Amino acid sequence: MLPLEGLLVVSIEQAVAAPTCTLRLADAGARVIKIERAEGETARHYDKAVHGTSAYFAWLNRGKESTVLDIKHDDDRALVERMVARADVFVQNLAPGAAARLGLGAADVVARYPRLIAVDIVGYRQDSPARAMRAYDMLIQAESGVCAVTGTPDTPVKVGVSIADVMTGMNAHAAILEALVGRAATGRGAAIEIAMFDTMADMMSVPLLHHDYGGKPTPRTGLAHAAIYPYCSVACSDGEIVIVVQNPGEWRRLCEGVFERPDLVDDPLYHDNPSRVENRELLGEIMAGIFGRMSRVEAIARLEANRLAWSNVSTVADLSGHAALRRIAVETPGGVFDGVGSPLRRAIKGGPVPALGVHTDAVRREFSETPA
Repeated sequence: MLPLEGLLVVSIEQAVAAPTCTLRLADAGARVIKIERAEGETARHYDKAVHGTSAYFAWLNRGKESTVLDIKHDDDRALVERMVARADVFVQNLAPGAAARLGLGAADVVARYPRLIAVDIVGYRQDSPARAMRAYDMLIQAESGVCAVTGTPDTPVKVGVSIADVMTGMNAHAAILEALVGRAATGRGAAIEIAMFDTMADMMSVPLLHHDYGGKPTPRTGLAHAAIYPYCSVACSDGEIVIVVQNPGEWRRLCEGVFERPDLVDDPLYHDNPSRVENRELLGEIMAGIFGRMSRVEAIARLEANRLAWSNVSTVADLSGHAALRRIAVETPGGVFDGVGSPLRRAIKGGPVPALGVHTDAVRREFSETPA
């Protein structure tokens, strides 16, 4: 038995953040009824990469039920109310203020149904001066300073995946699980607000603390760590790898066993991490000379022999064939694809990615005022 079997989740969701949250609930056994508008939610229209289904939609919507409702229409709004009244969890990520105007904000529905756990996923806290700002993944990455610390010295960039959306969805998932534990103890639900900006501000804590208390900016360092060195890519004679040194023992083993340069261990320019960060250009030149004379195989063998961490600089094609990648078969309206297994659990409820509105009639019957 999966841990969330018997749990009913109703979600007015779109794009990535809320669907990420409800996917994790569905994987763990919850029944998730997804409410979409007549043309389908935003992510259905991004592309047709997976047998005619958007890659984003195929990724985030397995095992859910799709219903098409016009929540501004009185009859459909009443149907949504009956669904929410029976739900354990209600999630929405409509535009700022839209849910509240319909009486579907988290605080509103929990006031009517005290056992309900309701989540508003928003761009900015609604007690913030920025509450009305539109919020999409790249906008939040840029606004929160993530782009300022990501990229090369010359070019700020966004993270190449929807990190603000995904992490916000994961925070919402965690908050729901906490609220379910709380409800089991008290019998009371919770009104929860999860903001994308708060999520990314929390992830920016280290650069923020360096600014506020260290008096220094966090530079953009490309494929290298801004505050730990060596923690970077190095070019061997036939390609790149990434190496990591995080403590004095590792530094000693790198110098003695990989570099064959024991004189560097206690060199004042490099003897501790702050010194190595300060003198990264000089140390980088030394490493370039050493690794440039080795093949990747030779470098990896030395690193392994000295118990030092390394990784490949993989392409997406490399990921697709990676020995550690766990796949699951997922059905879409156009055919089956190999998705990525859940990072949370091996056993999931699973189920197909739904066609638009395929469950609408059944849901209308189930939640009708006069059951058939």
